[in-house]
Amino acid sequence: MWRDALSRPDATGPATSDDGARRRAGPPTPGGARAVDFAGERLLVWPAGVVTWPRESTLFVADLHLEKASWYASRGRPLPPYDSAETLARLGHCLAAHRPRRVVCLGDSFHDACAATRLGPAERALLDRLVADHDWHWVLGNHDPALPADLGGRAVQTLDLAPLVCRHAAEPGAVAELSGHYHPKVRLRTAGGTRAHRCALLTPGRHLILPAFGAFTGGLDVTDRAFAPLLSAHSMALALGRARVVATGLAG
Repeated sequence: MWRDALSRPDATGPATSDDGARRRAGPPTPGGARAVDFAGERLLVWPAGVVTWPRESTLFVADLHLEKASWYASRGRPLPPYDSAETLARLGHCLAAHRPRRVVCLGDSFHDACAATRLGPAERALLDRLVADHDWHWVLGNHDPALPADLGGRAVQTLDLAPLVCRHAAEPGAVAELSGHYHPKVRLRTAGGTRAHRCALLTPGRHLILPAFGAFTGGLDVTDRAFAPLLSAHSMALALGRARVVATGLAG
């Protein structure tokens, strides 16, 4: 489970020019979100790990990885079987708080091709209610390249919401692209030491990579070379805390 402690005012990032990153990201908003200007659109990155697009009443979320625990259990590696219940409860809370018309899940919503069939009755009923109450879009991922037809919503490889485009894994050279896949995290320094936090990774005008939302999802540090083709000198991490999002530059 993720445990964030970014409420401390002394939290800083790995770079020497965090003030520039904070200016580019804009000041915190009520509720602790960070507003970003992305391809001329105002998006809000929230501490819970979702992104909203107020003008289009849209909420984006990535990498739910539902039924990951049961997948591991089937392979002799038991984990507490509560990940789907926790993930869906948190997602339901976000939807109730933001009341979007449209929801876009940016891939790997399920941990494997059979995960939807392993949802418990209560979890499946909650998911069905959430999908039925919204204009729901499933962007397919590498873990869930196909979804059961009875899930509802619309399953797509890529979703064009001009000027934004949504896909699971970011593509180098793309413009105005929202994605997931990488589960980005960043290490922040505080007076108490250094700690990793989930983050959104922003390359202005090109990529906004969302953090993984699922309860049992790990993370890849933003300094990993896998991110290199997606970064620019102006890239920044938007680190998630309990009550606020902190913008930080990336270490050179």
